[in-house]
Amino acid sequence: MDSYFIRPEHPADRHHIFDVHVQAYGEDEEARLVDTLRAEGSFNTALSLVAVHGDRIIGHILFPPITIESRNVTVAVHPMFQCLGIGSALIEEGLEACRGLGHRIIIVVGHPKYYPQFGFVSARLQGINVSFPCPDDALMALPLVTGALDGVGGMVRYHPALSMVME
Repeated sequence: MDSYFIRPEHPADRHHIFDVHVQAYGEDEEARLVDTLRAEGSFNTALSLVAVHGDRIIGHILFPPITIESRNVTVAVHPMFQCLGIGSALIEEGLEACRGLGHRIIIVVGHPKYYPQFGFVSARLQGINVSFPCPDDALMALPLVTGALDGVGGMVRYHPALSMVME
């Protein structure tokens, strides 16, 4: 599908982003989390990207901060537009935005067969852990610059809003 484009979210996108998350996840927990982070000003809006088809938002990705100087990824694509490369495009664009802003590492809890295609590796093998139950293969890290994971280890501390959902 080539008839979409990706851009940073605008203030008027909030309700549409909420709807995409509800549609993608089948519940509103992720959507409420994004709204909470937005209300608290807890992320850089340049790292909250939307995929737009016509005048409709069909996908969203967000890179909120965590304490090991990296980012956690939240991505959702409306079910009618899944499996068309939109999630991958959002991730690629978001990774470039993170690199452009000087971030060094991305942390994700996600599908172990999906994220490695972007270069994600086991975070636990790097000495990185989370304080909530998470399968080893679902916790992944991506160095955005060579050597970024060298000597990095310890517990990931998420923003309190993320911690309420994940822990």
